Amino acid sequence: MPLLAREGGPRAVMLDPNIRPGFIEDASRYRARLNAMLAHTDIVKVSDEDLAWILPGSASEAERVATLRERGPAVVIVTRGGDGATGYLADGAQVQVSAAQVTVVDTVGAGDTLNAGVLAQLARMGHLSKDALASLSGDALQQAMTFGAKVAGVTVSRAGANPPWSQDL
Repeated sequence: MPLLAREGGPRAVMLDPNIRPGFIEDASRYRARLNAMLAHTDIVKVSDEDLAWILPGSASEAERVATLRERGPAVVIVTRGGDGATGYLADGAQVQVSAAQVTVVDTVGAGDTLNAGVLAQLARMGHLSKDALASLSGDALQQAMTFGAKVAGVTVSRAGANPPWSQDL
Protein backbone atom coordinates (compact mmCIF):
# COMPACT_ATOMS: atom_id res chain seq x y z
CA MET A 1 0.00 0.00 0.00
CA PRO A 2 1.48 3.40 -0.96
CA LEU A 3 2.56 5.67 1.89
CA LEU A 4 -0.02 8.36 1.04
CA ALA A 5 -2.90 5.87 1.12
CA ARG A 6 -1.62 4.33 4.34
CA GLU A 7 -0.71 7.48 6.30
CA GLY A 8 -2.67 10.32 4.67
CA GLY A 9 -6.04 9.54 6.23
CA PRO A 10 -5.85 11.58 9.43
CA ARG A 11 -3.50 14.25 8.05
CA ALA A 12 -4.09 17.30 5.90
CA VAL A 13 -2.24 16.57 2.65
CA MET A 14 -0.97 19.09 0.11
CA LEU A 15 0.21 18.01 -3.34
CA ASP A 16 2.22 20.01 -5.86
CA PRO A 17 2.60 17.73 -8.91
CA ASN A 18 5.16 20.05 -10.56
CA ILE A 19 4.59 18.50 -14.00
CA ARG A 20 7.65 18.13 -16.25
CA PRO A 21 6.18 16.81 -19.53
CA GLY A 22 9.59 16.19 -21.10
CA PHE A 23 10.36 13.55 -18.47
CA ILE A 24 7.03 11.72 -18.67
CA GLU A 25 7.26 8.63 -20.84
CA ASP A 26 3.68 7.37 -20.41
CA ALA A 27 1.22 10.25 -19.95
CA SER A 28 -1.80 7.98 -19.37
CA ARG A 29 -0.03 6.05 -16.62
CA TYR A 30 1.24 9.28 -15.07
CA ARG A 31 -2.24 10.82 -15.04
CA ALA A 32 -3.70 7.64 -13.48
CA ARG A 33 -1.09 7.73 -10.72
CA LEU A 34 -1.73 11.44 -10.17
CA ASN A 35 -5.49 10.81 -9.93
CA ALA A 36 -4.85 8.14 -7.29
CA MET A 37 -2.84 10.68 -5.27
CA LEU A 38 -5.50 13.38 -5.69
CA ALA A 39 -8.03 11.08 -4.02
CA HIS A 40 -6.00 11.45 -0.78
CA THR A 41 -5.24 15.18 -1.15
CA ASP A 42 -6.82 18.14 0.64
CA ILE A 43 -4.95 20.96 -1.12
CA VAL A 44 -3.41 20.84 -4.56
CA LYS A 45 -1.18 23.59 -5.93
CA VAL A 46 -0.69 23.60 -9.68
CA SER A 47 0.72 26.11 -12.10
CA ASP A 48 -1.54 27.15 -14.94
CA GLU A 49 0.74 25.09 -17.20
CA ASP A 50 0.44 22.02 -14.93
CA LEU A 51 -3.35 22.34 -14.96
CA ALA A 52 -3.44 22.52 -18.78
CA TRP A 53 -1.28 19.39 -19.02
CA ILE A 54 -3.24 17.43 -16.41
CA LEU A 55 -6.57 18.28 -18.05
CA PRO A 56 -5.95 19.15 -21.71
CA GLY A 57 -8.70 20.55 -23.87
CA SER A 58 -10.77 23.68 -24.16
CA ALA A 59 -12.34 23.76 -20.68
CA SER A 60 -11.92 26.97 -18.71
CA GLU A 61 -9.62 27.13 -15.71
CA ALA A 62 -12.62 27.08 -13.36
CA GLU A 63 -14.00 23.97 -15.11
CA ARG A 64 -10.61 22.24 -14.90
CA VAL A 65 -10.33 23.12 -11.22
CA ALA A 66 -13.83 21.75 -10.60
CA THR A 67 -12.73 18.49 -12.22
CA LEU A 68 -9.63 18.36 -10.00
CA ARG A 69 -11.75 19.02 -6.91
CA GLU A 70 -14.08 16.15 -7.88
CA ARG A 71 -11.01 13.90 -7.66
CA GLY A 72 -10.32 14.77 -4.02
CA PRO A 73 -8.89 18.10 -2.94
CA ALA A 74 -11.10 20.65 -1.19
CA VAL A 75 -8.76 23.52 -2.09
CA VAL A 76 -6.96 24.15 -5.38
CA ILE A 77 -4.37 26.89 -5.85
CA VAL A 78 -3.43 27.83 -9.43
CA THR A 79 -0.23 29.86 -9.77
CA ARG A 80 0.84 32.06 -12.66
CA GLY A 81 4.37 33.10 -11.71
CA GLY A 82 4.63 36.89 -11.66
CA ASP A 83 0.91 37.19 -12.38
CA GLY A 84 -0.10 35.86 -8.96
CA ALA A 85 -2.43 33.03 -8.06
CA THR A 86 -6.07 32.06 -7.71
CA GLY A 87 -7.36 29.90 -4.90
CA TYR A 88 -10.52 27.83 -5.35
CA LEU A 89 -12.47 26.72 -2.29
CA ALA A 90 -14.62 23.64 -1.76
CA ASP A 91 -17.78 25.71 -2.35
CA GLY A 92 -16.43 27.00 -5.69
CA ALA A 93 -15.58 30.49 -4.41
CA GLN A 94 -12.34 32.04 -5.64
CA VAL A 95 -9.72 34.33 -4.14
CA GLN A 96 -6.91 36.15 -5.93
CA VAL A 97 -3.47 37.16 -4.73
CA SER A 98 -0.79 39.16 -6.47
CA ALA A 99 2.79 38.03 -6.70
CA ALA A 100 5.21 39.93 -4.49
CA GLN A 101 6.74 42.87 -6.33
CA VAL A 102 10.46 42.07 -6.13
CA THR A 103 13.47 41.96 -8.40
CA VAL A 104 13.62 38.34 -9.50
CA VAL A 105 17.08 36.78 -9.22
CA ASP A 106 16.24 33.06 -9.36
CA THR A 107 12.86 31.31 -9.50
CA VAL A 108 14.12 27.95 -8.18
CA GLY A 109 12.17 27.10 -5.05
CA ALA A 110 9.40 29.65 -5.54
CA GLY A 111 6.57 27.10 -5.65
CA ASP A 112 7.88 25.09 -2.72
CA THR A 113 8.25 28.25 -0.66
CA LEU A 114 4.74 29.39 -1.57
CA ASN A 115 3.44 25.98 -0.45
CA ALA A 116 5.34 26.18 2.84
CA GLY A 117 4.02 29.69 3.47
CA VAL A 118 0.44 28.65 2.76
CA LEU A 119 0.74 25.64 5.09
CA ALA A 120 2.46 27.65 7.83
CA GLN A 121 -0.23 30.32 7.77
CA LEU A 122 -3.06 27.78 7.72
CA ALA A 123 -1.45 26.06 10.73
CA ARG A 124 -1.09 29.38 12.59
CA MET A 125 -4.78 30.09 12.00
CA GLY A 126 -5.83 26.60 13.13
CA HIS A 127 -7.06 25.57 9.67
CA LEU A 128 -4.62 22.79 8.82
CA SER A 129 -6.96 19.83 9.23
CA LYS A 130 -9.14 17.93 6.78
CA ASP A 131 -12.35 19.30 8.31
CA ALA A 132 -11.10 22.89 8.42
CA LEU A 133 -9.91 22.76 4.80
CA ALA A 134 -13.24 21.33 3.64
CA SER A 135 -15.01 24.39 5.05
CA LEU A 136 -12.22 26.98 4.66
CA SER A 137 -13.37 30.56 4.22
CA GLY A 138 -12.24 32.81 1.41
CA ASP A 139 -10.67 35.16 3.95
CA ALA A 140 -8.58 32.36 5.50
CA LEU A 141 -7.38 31.15 2.10
CA GLN A 142 -6.62 34.74 1.05
CA GLN A 143 -4.49 35.23 4.17
CA ALA A 144 -2.63 31.96 3.66
CA MET A 145 -1.97 32.62 -0.02
CA THR A 146 -0.88 36.21 0.65
CA PHE A 147 1.67 34.95 3.18
CA GLY A 148 2.77 32.26 0.72
CA ALA A 149 3.29 34.89 -1.99
CA LYS A 150 5.26 37.05 0.44
CA VAL A 151 7.69 34.28 1.39
CA ALA A 152 8.00 33.13 -2.23
CA GLY A 153 8.89 36.73 -3.12
CA VAL A 154 11.82 36.57 -0.72
CA THR A 155 13.00 33.29 -2.24
CA VAL A 156 12.97 34.56 -5.82
CA SER A 157 14.78 37.74 -4.82
CA ARG A 158 17.94 35.81 -4.00
CA ALA A 159 20.10 33.21 -5.71
CA GLY A 160 19.42 29.52 -5.22
CA ALA A 161 16.52 27.84 -3.52
CA ASN A 162 17.04 29.99 -0.44
CA PRO A 163 13.74 30.46 1.43
CA PRO A 164 13.47 33.03 4.21
CA TRP A 165 13.83 32.44 7.92
CA SER A 166 11.13 33.96 10.12
CA GLN A 167 13.46 36.85 11.05
CA ASP A 168 13.75 37.71 7.32
CA LEU A 169 10.05 38.48 7.20
